[in-house]
Amino acid sequence: MHIAILSRNRSLYSTRRLEEAARERGHTVRVIDTLRCYMNIASHRPTIHYKGEELEKFDAVIPRIGSSVTFYGCAVLRQFEMMGTYVLNDSVSITRSRDKLRSLQLLSRKGLGLPVTGFAHSPDDIPDLIKMVKGAPLVIKLLEGTQGIGVVLAETNQAAESVIQAFMGMKANIMVQEYIKEAKGADLRCFVVGDKVVAAMKRQAADGEFRSNLHRGGTASAIRITPEERSTAIRAAKAMGLRVAGVDLLRANHGPVIMEVNSSPGLQGIESTTQADIAGLIISHIEKNATEKPRVPPKPRG
Repeated sequence: MHIAILSRNRSLYSTRRLEEAARERGHTVRVIDTLRCYMNIASHRPTIHYKGEELEKFDAVIPRIGSSVTFYGCAVLRQFEMMGTYVLNDSVSITRSRDKLRSLQLLSRKGLGLPVTGFAHSPDDIPDLIKMVKGAPLVIKLLEGTQGIGVVLAETNQAAESVIQAFMGMKANIMVQEYIKEAKGADLRCFVVGDKVVAAMKRQAADGEFRSNLHRGGTASAIRITPEERSTAIRAAKAMGLRVAGVDLLRANHGPVIMEVNSSPGLQGIESTTQADIAGLIISHIEKNATEKPRVPPKPRG
């Protein structure tokens, strides 16, 4: 098969591993800088151009689209979809998962476990918003934040009001969530490929920190998850429409609750922690689900 990897940097661990895994299985691979693609949007023959030439046909595309380039990256991915190319995660699913509020609303509709979450626009509603999510301590999150950036733990109602007012004053979109004390600064990253959790790790926040992100000094260890946690992760990925996803869970007293569903999860932490060949499993999934020849859209009638 001929596979494209959409990535801004081919030296990134995840991009390198996917390229290596595909080549080891006899496939040809091309890493393409998403922002250097430009498109001819025509109904009879949509094309994508790259650094002065029209891109060749691919059997499959693996999107590694960072949050900062979601809009343009998904536009490029839609163009591949218009051309009939198999995409590992489609543009609608990626856009859906990147919108934190929308994704939580979709997960809620599916009856999946979530922390109590509040969202408001007017500063006048802040006191009731805090009360609605069970009061302090509570977590305040920027909707545009990633890797733990823009996440604040407010330990008193007064502190929560001050932080929320400050964010609202900056016209920032935020949501407020209950703080799951019993998680003790740990979360679970479940890596879903297709309809299976292929690996899972526990991430523990550093001393004095409540965010468990590895980028913020958290530590990771391999872990066996419960059947309920496994089912929750798989259902969460399906609710987003994602074939590959990193689903972050917290262990609450009433069962697993979903913190986030990541459409472009990193491979380095999960592979080094669990010793699982995640990249190989992703390529294997593509082999089973992508057609050997690029699908060509039917010609318009008349």
